[in-house]
Amino acid sequence: MTTSIYGNRTKSWNLPYEYAYDDPVYDLTDIDDDGRLDNPGEVYFWKDTRTGQKDTHNYNFGVSIQATMPLDGGLQERCKEAAETQIALQKQILANKRLDFELSRARVCSELLTKGVRFAKKSPYAKVCADIQIYQPEPHTHPISVKPAAPVSSDKEPLP
Repeated sequence: MTTSIYGNRTKSWNLPYEYAYDDPVYDLTDIDDDGRLDNPGEVYFWKDTRTGQKDTHNYNFGVSIQATMPLDGGLQERCKEAAETQIALQKQILANKRLDFELSRARVCSELLTKGVRFAKKSPYAKVCADIQIYQPEPHTHPISVKPAAPVSSDKEPLP
């Protein structure tokens, strides 16, 4: 289940924005009362007419609630298992890389130590090979005693 609270604000306007426009006021005088204008089409004066154009502001607030139900019941468990497998795989890759580093360090340090090369004790790198020990195992031998084999008699039939 997911719950989201939201708020929106919108503003709209017209371009070009005109607060007012000039509206002509025509001369409607009929001095001789004959029903015809004395000065037809003549602008008597201009008046400002408001356009009514204005900005619009809207504020919307609300809450959205969503409930989801997986149709495949095992999907979530498989997803968790896949995530755990991926994490285990990444940990193993990291462990392999660490082992490769340590083996490489041991090999290079042992080669240098057998040649008599080492870092100075005050060097910050002296600790790189500080835990490497060269061990020469003694040859491992056992005396082997050989007992003479008993004579084989020819009285026996050969095996098929």
